[in-house]
Amino acid sequence: MGEVVYNVAWKKIRKYAAKPKERTDMQQLWQNTSSLLWSVISSPTIVDIIDIIIVAFLLYKLLTITRYTRASQVLKGLAVLFVIYWLSDWLGFKALNWILQMVVNNGFVVIVVLFQGELRRALEQIGRAGTSQIDRIRTGEGRQSPSNTVSEMTTALINLSRRRVGALVVIEQRTTLNDVIGSGTRMDAEISAPLIENVFEPNTPLHDGAMIVRGNRIEAAACFLTLSEDAGISRELGTRHRAALGISETTDSITLIVSEETGIISMARGGRLTRHLDVRSLTQVLEEVYEGEAGGTNLLSLLLTKRKPKEK
Repeated sequence: MGEVVYNVAWKKIRKYAAKPKERTDMQQLWQNTSSLLWSVISSPTIVDIIDIIIVAFLLYKLLTITRYTRASQVLKGLAVLFVIYWLSDWLGFKALNWILQMVVNNGFVVIVVLFQGELRRALEQIGRAGTSQIDRIRTGEGRQSPSNTVSEMTTALINLSRRRVGALVVIEQRTTLNDVIGSGTRMDAEISAPLIENVFEPNTPLHDGAMIVRGNRIEAAACFLTLSEDAGISRELGTRHRAALGISETTDSITLIVSEETGIISMARGGRLTRHLDVRSLTQVLEEVYEGEAGGTNLLSLLLTKRKPKEK
């Protein structure tokens, strides 16, 4: 059996070497790519180096956006598809190669259809990029100190958790949330624990919706958030958690959630949810947001990897 496969492969190689064959689109693309790589390697210029850096950065951002999403599996499937297309052309499978060629020639349209959600989120991040809220705090916006802001927010969320009052607090970062703020009721007030607790008090006008925090001020309450479309979210999670994941998928904001059913405090960031935050971990998360540190420990990295800091 092995000898038969070897003979077939050898005949294919001799056929390609002895008889010139009409180049397909994939062969032409491979030749152009090889020529480009050879010209870059043989005599690189400063323009080539800058070009390579830009392409590498774009590929890195693409992998970052699609990481931990269904798009990463689609990318792997497309890579396998291109490999099969090349093998079918090399082995002479004309019918299979013709079908795959139709897909390759319309690859741009296929990518747009498959990645429409990810492309929309990427364009939103580019178009809505604004000034870092950390910079606004350090330039003196508002009179409240970062440590006081951390203390007031921690006290409010812990009290709401003990009373099992649902809450949804979105902390703006580099990506501005003006469109989300416009969907709610403007407040423009300094952060205080009684104010936060009063906003989320049941049967009050502003309790239903999200609170948007910009720097050390509450910009708006009762804001509407788009729910996440991820089908892998646990059915145990309610609308608040889905809304928090939805805004974390399209912006770099940090969202804190208090469950109305269980009182559990959770954090949504980068499309991932971390649950069971206690007083210590919640304080360290807010310290890293407002003061640029977390007690000497990169707590957000630990939380995003679903590890809890060890108790002293």
